[in-house]
Amino acid sequence: MMTLTITLTDEQVMALVDQLPPQRKSELFSRLARREWPIWAQVVSEAEPQARRLAAERKLDWDSLSDDERIALVDDLIHEDRP
Repeated sequence: MMTLTITLTDEQVMALVDQLPPQRKSELFSRLARREWPIWAQVVSEAEPQARRLAAERKLDWDSLSDDERIALVDDLIHEDRP
């Protein structure tokens, strides 16, 4: 079996990543995060179910919220005790 090795510059790799569909980019990011920052990846994996639960308690569907709405919800949760 023949093995082929291709050498790419960082810029070429980034250009290839930019061509990925959003779902594949997300998978790539998750894979890199788990490999490079395992503690961060663990925190994120534990936070999402909590965010879903807290959204549901407020009669919100986490999956239907936009990114801005999710950020606003998390901000409200963090600062619940403010007047």
